[in-house]
Amino acid sequence: MAERLERERRRGLELGTGGLKKLSGPLNVSRAVDAYRKLREPHWATRTQGIHESSWKHLEPIFGKMLLADIQPQHISKYQRQRQKEGASGRSINIEFGLLRQVMIHHRLWQSIAPDVKMLREREDVGRALTPDEELCLLAAAKKSVSRSLYPAVLLSIHTGLRNEELRLLQWRQIDFLREEVMVGKSKTRGGEGRVVPLSDTALAGLKEWRSQFPNVLPDHYVFPSERYGLHGRRGTFGGVVKVYDYNPETPIAGWKSSWTTCRKLARIECRWHDMRHTFISRMGENRVADQTLLALAGQLSRKVLERYSHARNESKRAAVKMLDLASGPNESPQFSPQ
Repeated sequence: MAERLERERRRGLELGTGGLKKLSGPLNVSRAVDAYRKLREPHWATRTQGIHESSWKHLEPIFGKMLLADIQPQHISKYQRQRQKEGASGRSINIEFGLLRQVMIHHRLWQSIAPDVKMLREREDVGRALTPDEELCLLAAAKKSVSRSLYPAVLLSIHTGLRNEELRLLQWRQIDFLREEVMVGKSKTRGGEGRVVPLSDTALAGLKEWRSQFPNVLPDHYVFPSERYGLHGRRGTFGGVVKVYDYNPETPIAGWKSSWTTCRKLARIECRWHDMRHTFISRMGENRVADQTLLALAGQLSRKVLERYSHARNESKRAAVKMLDLASGPNESPQFSPQ
């Protein structure tokens, strides 16, 4: 036994001296993903952790029991086709597979199959601005929502252009009622973090009304706190009124996914939450706001997105110039006969 231990110890020293590592056994995808998440999660934001958690729920049934080294381009293509049949968008599928791709890169297995793997095309024209009528219908439906925070969140999103996550993590110390402005905290981009957005009169009034519902607010309390709802009034499943019976101002709301879906159905409007930010930026563009001001208000924008809003400004200018034709009437100069 002593001689065997000596041989093993000598072999370990030889491998270390030569810069070699002891070969491990075959690793299946489930174990590889679990180990990778434990290694990286301390560096991920809460939202990123949630995205990877959701991605793994879709990936595990197909890839979980496979060996990581056995994954081939045809397996990836099969997964893409299956998710497309389920109605998932190209962007969603790319995000899901992104987790597995990161794991394969970590284990130095991606490079060998990368040339034969094609990511799906993502739509870039899904964003749109709400019309004034749609905005009114959406706000009216939000007022009727069981979630009392949905209306101020929708109103603030349309009037400030803040992203969903920027709203969700907003704290009262970031809102200056005297200067009538809000300072964005943690953001998706570095350009968006710390930017100051002035508040319109409508947004300011909505925030003051929302603030009045919390008597003991502290600066570090969240503007949209975590809340628990219950049925008040008549007993039973049917009857009574749904009201807030508890809330935690030190914890932000998890989100408005369910109430937002119900709100859109009630308003009969097909849109995304991000379209409210799109509405804010589009209206700035239509009012011929300079690019630098637009960037300062919205945070970081890609060149392609900025060109889209520049196009909106050009269309607005063209429409304004066309009004001159209506004002001057037909050309009756004898020098140039009508063509």
